[in-house]
Amino acid sequence: MPAAGPAASDAVQNAAGGQHDQRLAASGSASGNYPGMVCEIPGPPAGEVSSNWRGRRYDDWRCLRTSGHSAWDAIIGLLADEIKTRHYSRKTLLHYANWTRKYQCYLLHKDPASLSSQDVKSYLTHLAVQCKVSSSTQNVAFNALLFLYRHILKRDFGDHKDIPRAKKSTYVPVVLSHDEIQEVFARLGHPHLLIAKLQYGCGLRCFEAVKVRVKDFNFDAGLLTIKGKGGKCRTVPIPNRMKAELLAQLAFVKKQHTDDLGAGYAGVFLEDQLERKYPNAPREFQWQWFFPQASLTSIAASGEKRRYHVHESRFGDAMYHAVKEARLTKRVTTHTLRHSFATHLLQANYDIRTIQTLLGHSDVRTTMIYTHCVPSRTLKELKSPLDF
Repeated sequence: MPAAGPAASDAVQNAAGGQHDQRLAASGSASGNYPGMVCEIPGPPAGEVSSNWRGRRYDDWRCLRTSGHSAWDAIIGLLADEIKTRHYSRKTLLHYANWTRKYQCYLLHKDPASLSSQDVKSYLTHLAVQCKVSSSTQNVAFNALLFLYRHILKRDFGDHKDIPRAKKSTYVPVVLSHDEIQEVFARLGHPHLLIAKLQYGCGLRCFEAVKVRVKDFNFDAGLLTIKGKGGKCRTVPIPNRMKAELLAQLAFVKKQHTDDLGAGYAGVFLEDQLERKYPNAPREFQWQWFFPQASLTSIAASGEKRRYHVHESRFGDAMYHAVKEARLTKRVTTHTLRHSFATHLLQANYDIRTIQTLLGHSDVRTTMIYTHCVPSRTLKELKSPLDF
């Protein structure tokens, strides 16, 4: 690949910068709606998406802030546009933009016009050999850079078959017993206790549990509709033991919604362009979060006040402290509740395909990891069908 000269460098930078300026002008960012940002942060305002991790404030979206290198800032802006156009999740944008910024720093802010496949090989080798990252981390970095080269830079990525890859180990999920789950539940307060029960009782991911809306519950049919990864929807049965608690939470949300409307708030946050299609939806009861945030969020640009759902990091912190107080010997996260749901169903002799449907897995091989958590039976323990 011939080296790119100054003229080529200026051409790429001007092209990227030109598209970036047009995007900013179209969205209103050029007028200062998002000062210090490459583009608009999806979801709630920037001040509300920072995590409070172990008592320290952490800026989740620092990757979208301007870096002082206009060519790379333009690349990040185009990356965000491409991901939003493809309707990928906001977590995909977060991870891909983060890895692009790390790649930028590794190359010492090298001009994007002169990037080559050799730079990718050097960086991925650095991650595997010097940083000793796990195989999953290396794969995320690989996918982020592949997306960058193919869809943003529009250049050859290379096959990179000779790059050292981190060895992939067999993953065995951490599973809690029924007693251990009750120990954790006993140390959780409202609303985190109800979120944890819903996550374990329905096998939800953390973000699925906190993002449930009022309209997703069908108490008559006993079903809960979940919008999972990639916008794929599924239905799961509502645990009978939780119905009284869920109805009490529904009554709380109804009262809070009435008070908020009386105070003149603008409603809840909606995804994508739903608000344009249904302008009254943010203030309608069925669109309210089932686990609303305690405080209202002020939007500086419009002066409106809106309500967001309980943040994942808040629930994660509550789980961390509950597990610490319970003094469990296992490493537990919010996702452990989902692992426990699947394993306990498998132990109860539920079909693996049924569990796959409840978890929302597109491939049964993903669900098969839970077979490692169930003790196998020896030939002597097996029974003949005649003995059942």
